[in-house]
Amino acid sequence: MYRKSIDMSRSHVAGGKFGVSTEQLRELMEARGAEGLQRLREEFGTAEDVCQKLHSHPTEGIVSLPEELAFRAEAFGTNVIPPKDPPSFLRLVFEALKDTTLIVLQVAAIVTIVLSFFHAEKSTEEDSSQMDPAVHAVEEESEQAPPWIEGVAILIAVVVVVLVTAFNDYSKERQFRGLQNKIENSNTFSVVRSRCLVQVPVSDILVGDICQIKYGDMLPADGLLIQGSDLKVDESSLTGESDQVNKSETSDPLLYSGTTVMEGSGKMVVTGVGVNSQAGIIMTLLGATEKKKELKNGIEKLKDQTEEKSEKSVLQMKLSKLAIQIGYAGSAIALLTIVILVVTFSVTTYVVQKEEFDVSHIYSFVRFFIIGVTVLVVAVPEGLPLAVTISLAFSVKKMMKDNNLVRHLDACETMGNATTICSDKTGTLTTNRMTAVAAYIAGTTYRSLPKYDSLPTSLAELTVLAISINTNYTSKIVPSDTPGELPKQIGNKTECALLGFVVDLGRSYQVIRDQYPEEKFVKVYTFNSARKSMSTVVPFGVGGFRVFTKGASEIVVKKCAFVLNDKGEVEKLSEDDQKKLEVEVIDKLASEGLRTIGLAYREFVPFDAHTHQTEITEAPQWEDEHTIVSNLTLLAILGVEDPVRPEVPEAIGVCQRAGVTVRMVTGDNINTARSIATKCGILKPGDDGLVLDSKQFNARIHDEEDNVSQELFDQMWPRLRVLARSSPQDKYVLVRGIINSRTGDTRQVVAVTGDGTNDGPALKMADVGFAMGITGTDVAKEACDIVLTDDNFTSIVKAVMWGRNVYDSIAKFLQFQLTVNVVAVTIAFVSICIISDTPLKTVQMLWVNLIMDTLASLALATEAPSEALLKRQPYGRTMPLISPIMLRNILGQAFFMVAAIFLLLFFGHLLVDINDGLRAQMGDPPSQHFTLIFNTFVMMTLFNEVNSRKIHGEHNVFEGITSNPLFYCIWVVTFAAQVLIVQFGGYAFNTAALSLDQWLWCVFFGVMTLLWGQFITTIFTLLYNKGIRSPAVHPRRDVPRGVSVDPLETSFIKKKRDAHVFWLQSITDLQTQVISGRVEGPLLPVPRRKAASDQAIRVIRAFQSGVAGRVDEKEAFRTKQREVGGRDGELGSPDLINDPSLDLFVDSEDAVLPEVEGLR
Repeated sequence: MYRKSIDMSRSHVAGGKFGVSTEQLRELMEARGAEGLQRLREEFGTAEDVCQKLHSHPTEGIVSLPEELAFRAEAFGTNVIPPKDPPSFLRLVFEALKDTTLIVLQVAAIVTIVLSFFHAEKSTEEDSSQMDPAVHAVEEESEQAPPWIEGVAILIAVVVVVLVTAFNDYSKERQFRGLQNKIENSNTFSVVRSRCLVQVPVSDILVGDICQIKYGDMLPADGLLIQGSDLKVDESSLTGESDQVNKSETSDPLLYSGTTVMEGSGKMVVTGVGVNSQAGIIMTLLGATEKKKELKNGIEKLKDQTEEKSEKSVLQMKLSKLAIQIGYAGSAIALLTIVILVVTFSVTTYVVQKEEFDVSHIYSFVRFFIIGVTVLVVAVPEGLPLAVTISLAFSVKKMMKDNNLVRHLDACETMGNATTICSDKTGTLTTNRMTAVAAYIAGTTYRSLPKYDSLPTSLAELTVLAISINTNYTSKIVPSDTPGELPKQIGNKTECALLGFVVDLGRSYQVIRDQYPEEKFVKVYTFNSARKSMSTVVPFGVGGFRVFTKGASEIVVKKCAFVLNDKGEVEKLSEDDQKKLEVEVIDKLASEGLRTIGLAYREFVPFDAHTHQTEITEAPQWEDEHTIVSNLTLLAILGVEDPVRPEVPEAIGVCQRAGVTVRMVTGDNINTARSIATKCGILKPGDDGLVLDSKQFNARIHDEEDNVSQELFDQMWPRLRVLARSSPQDKYVLVRGIINSRTGDTRQVVAVTGDGTNDGPALKMADVGFAMGITGTDVAKEACDIVLTDDNFTSIVKAVMWGRNVYDSIAKFLQFQLTVNVVAVTIAFVSICIISDTPLKTVQMLWVNLIMDTLASLALATEAPSEALLKRQPYGRTMPLISPIMLRNILGQAFFMVAAIFLLLFFGHLLVDINDGLRAQMGDPPSQHFTLIFNTFVMMTLFNEVNSRKIHGEHNVFEGITSNPLFYCIWVVTFAAQVLIVQFGGYAFNTAALSLDQWLWCVFFGVMTLLWGQFITTIFTLLYNKGIRSPAVHPRRDVPRGVSVDPLETSFIKKKRDAHVFWLQSITDLQTQVISGRVEGPLLPVPRRKAASDQAIRVIRAFQSGVAGRVDEKEAFRTKQREVGGRDGELGSPDLINDPSLDLFVDSEDAVLPEVEGLR
């Protein structure tokens, strides 16, 4: 076996040739199982021989000199799969031009230009023949509109809209590409280089690198296993088979990129990276051709493997439904407008005036058609998807600064509707800096750690050996970079606490590890949620073996038959002794909030076995774990402290006041969990909240046939606050049960945190899954929606605030746009019915439309969140998009604006002493009268944009306006643009310059919208206070909002989603107004090292949300009464009554749940 050390002082790579080519390594990795092992032996020998050919070393790695790394990258490639080229700006322009209504406008504008020339030429000839020459000369000198000006103005407006849309899409694409690169660069992996274990970005991994792999890792490259312990890998992403594959040096050493380590640990030498890895080859095949058939077949095959389906979220479907309804209404009004204009013109021209049909009349008909299309353009809310996009993009960028790395954009908004947070304990509610502070050793409980010399020599030596050997060698304690600070804990924090205990005893764990390298391990039973322990078998003496075990103290104690006394001698440990230890030591330490860890060992010897030893004649059957890890000898029970984060109690209090219930789901002892929950504020004195362990939990929810009963579950979960000793399946059942439950006043929206490999099913099942960025495994991060980069619960609270802000931003824009829609369409339609013309011309309407769609989207969708967002109840699943307060504001402001416009239309010339625009003829210069109307409408729209900043009936609409420079900058720019349009727009915008007095009248009407908004709010507040209005108008913090049953709920179960997520590129088709998109490019993927199923083209649901309806005051009062009365299923605590929310969570790690995946 190759064990020769590499001379690290000189290059073995630069200028030389490797003993193997990229093609040979690719052919080797294309094999599977026994075939791969056979090919390895025939062509290369062993994995160590491959290391030698790659100028690497199994324990020392490759040389880390920059020039040698560069040479290796040039020879074998880098671990990067080139992304698809982003769409160019011209392509985005072309895509924007495909919009249905814009196409209609372009065609109509071109026809108008062509016909206007024909009409103008004919009119000139007729006028010249009939008119006095002197009069004709005067007319020519007078100002007249060029006949083609309207058509050109429309085309210019279309170009502006297209350029703005394309620029927004281009900026969005660049932003998400940058975010994607940041995410990819933040992922690192442990490799050995120049004898040192270092963390390198996944993209920097090279062929020949020695990677240390452990449970939960998603392999970043292809490789060969050099050394493994109880290694099991999930290769379903490549093969479609859900069964885990056992990997070992002698049976199946081939490891593939994108597959997941489900159990065990080991080391591998990298043989394929980037496009030369198995995942890279598949990605290359998918992207190498642009033939639709091949691409379609690849996608369909991938979909079959992953059994994924895409569906719209509740919010997205409601937006689509609303947009379609408005689109239909707008289309009907537009069509009716055209019909009225055509009929009126025809009757007047052909019946009353009895004129013959002339080709020039087509010009009028085209003009009527353009007016109708313009009404449609203004009516339909094509800017709504843009507002949603901008709001989400803005929030995602800001959330990164709050330690929330959003991987699925829909989760951002959904989190704002969360009613339940199921949180892990370790690292989330606690500091995750564990320290051994108490110990039970040799019959004595130490409240301060003992000295090495005070312990029996044999017991002290065995304890140090047990900890040093039976912990992952990736866990270690290193000095802090800053002098005077505590040492840094690297790896598993519980193991670091044990290693710290060894250091406190004055011994070095590294010396022992050097004596027992991992290559000497006979067998490792790695920690998982089922075992809740870890055991390591090492050689002992001549022909013997020693087993070290550590784990949950009550589990380890039950496996012990012996214990070492204060003299270091072995004594029997009876069942009564075990129970006594559990009550007097374990429970007592746990009640103080300490995690208790048991240490034990067992010895197998070939002869002269003592009482506690086992005599063997041959090596035991190591696969029989139950037999091997039994009859142990107890060494010690250590109490490990993990203090509660100081900011957590207040954060949980904020959640409770915001209507969000927090539950703790942990793998810890039930007494430890209860103590921590009390310190955090999850449990409070006098509460009747339930604290259950896994056995109690399952006993309560299973029926006589041992099936989970939703009815039994509903009787238990509302009071559940802590679930201890939970498994991943317990967590999944809890999440699924709460989401499916219909008990209480509102359907629950559940957020879950997880860090372990087998937290994946629960993270996917939850409405929003949070993975731990520091302690979380790759599998957990892959399954989640948001990664907490600091593992801190307070970051979840910030996510709630940002999520609510997204929803409110969309609602603000909706309130603003619908007001303008109602006003513009009403004015156009009514004025056409009355005066056969519209005071708002086509180009003017397009300008208003641009204000609504783009500028208002940017202004209203980028409002920063405030603490007030956390002082109201969550919206829930089925609340209507347009709340009663919003409807009140929309209709109230629309009434005022319409009244003001018609006042100016019929009496404006008298009010400001100008010529009556109603008497103007076609072809006359623009009138100040109609310009005044247009300008007043825009001013009222601009000032109403300020009103739209508040959607919950607040009086101070200016609050926080200075904190959003984008809002007031856009507002000022829009105002300035309006001044230019009015004063200098001329024929292009059908405007005539206004005087200062006339401008003041326009601004006066604009300011009046602010005063009118205050009047509406005040009147309805007074009505509410008198009990006339529903409490939904002004939500009370102490009354949970009710919900209405909505068929959309049935489709709200979140589907399985993998790492690579693609953003929705296309904007709404205005003809149908269905919010949809096409897969264009990756949005927030994890590094490009995933398997085929993770890297294929996927569609995500854009905006997942729960929305809830409301209840009237009487029902809310009854709900309150029932809750205060402590009805079954609710807490009686006033602090927790406020939220009909729930939570779930779990602490466990491994254990695959294929049957659970099926349910998913």
